[in-house]
Amino acid sequence: MRFEHLVQVNDLTDPAQPRLSREEVWFGLLCRAEDPRPFLPGLERCVIRERGESTLVRELHFGGAVVEDRVSYQALQWMRFESAPTAEHAGGSLTIGIEEPQPGEIFLRFQYATTLPETAHEDAQVAQIVRSAYHESDLDTVRVIRMIAAAGRLQ
Repeated sequence: MRFEHLVQVNDLTDPAQPRLSREEVWFGLLCRAEDPRPFLPGLERCVIRERGESTLVRELHFGGAVVEDRVSYQALQWMRFESAPTAEHAGGSLTIGIEEPQPGEIFLRFQYATTLPETAHEDAQVAQIVRSAYHESDLDTVRVIRMIAAAGRLQ
């Protein structure tokens, strides 16, 4: 199953909404890579097993289930999370791209590729539930990034 959607970060028509810079959004995504606990409910701990110039290999501990994933990125542009399927996890990838169609107007594009099928009628219903859950999680990602920025953790 593959799908994608956009989440608006800065609405230039809403003067009451605090605007985030591209750097602040990127810092929030780096926080999601380094310590994803605020972004992933149920995650107990994250162990970074390898670190490269633009990659991380992590172990995500959800109770007794452990998911290993690889994070790769191009600074200020995109971040990709990839995991192989296991007995506890369907596997797949998520790419989050930062888009700025005009200065200050920032969107995050979430692109998912999962191992879940989407062919039979029952599978289509499950796929819609998964899409909806991921969309809510992605809205939460922007909320957490806003909280990080508001807390003054950005320099």
